[in-house]
Amino acid sequence: MNPRLLTQREQDLIQLYSHCQLEMTPKKFYGKWDVNQEAIAQICSRSLSTVRRWFSKGRNYRRPMPCDLRHLALMDFLLEHFEEIPEEFLKILCSLKGHN
Repeated sequence: MNPRLLTQREQDLIQLYSHCQLEMTPKKFYGKWDVNQEAIAQICSRSLSTVRRWFSKGRNYRRPMPCDLRHLALMDFLLEHFEEIPEEFLKILCSLKGHN
């Protein structure tokens, strides 16, 4: 299989995305949406004990990784714009998991 050549528009999109500062802290996400820590663990593909440490104080506190902040920001975007996103797009987005 040959890789698909990128158009200028696609290269511009990569540039835009690479400079995008998408991030949302677990506490901000938790405060904005009626979710529990289990849901945040699912969104970030983390264990519940890891997420609990994000909400801990003192020596048990662990900082979320940048990818966790991005996952939460993307989920926030999807929740904010869910009604505007065409169903076909959501199907494509969710079917991409595991595909290269």
